[in-house]
Amino acid sequence: MSAPSSRGGAAVGRLADLNPIEAGAVMYLRLWGDGVEGRANAASDFDIALGADQGRATMLTLDRLCSLCAHHGRRPLVRHWLGCACLGADENCFAQMIGAASEGAREDAMMMASLIVRPDFAPALASLSEELGLALRRMTVSIPLPTTGHHPPHSVLH
Repeated sequence: MSAPSSRGGAAVGRLADLNPIEAGAVMYLRLWGDGVEGRANAASDFDIALGADQGRATMLTLDRLCSLCAHHGRRPLVRHWLGCACLGADENCFAQMIGAASEGAREDAMMMASLIVRPDFAPALASLSEELGLALRRMTVSIPLPTTGHHPPHSVLH
């Protein structure tokens, strides 16, 4: 993985435009690419949000997924730096793959996976995407939604 210097790094949007699962996928891709310190931060997040056992399993999934991209990619996967608000083309493809897999849209996840890695590795990448996507979904569900404190009036049935 490298700095955004090729078409894969071209900004195609903003992280703020992604849903929480997709944005999380990009954030953890970036953390993983930052080396030992970034990976330790990702592992800590997973442990806090999912518990020690599930946290370790999720970190292993992230490591396998990103390693597969790095070692069997069609080309190097380009990522932006951790604090960047932009969304690169490769990052968007990665985010869409994780998001689709988290929703059970396996064919869509497989299609995105085939854009990232060689075709013979796409099924494995799609499967790992589903594992990571479901873990990210569990992490986002555990965070309570903000409330305005306003409660709608009770309806009366006639």
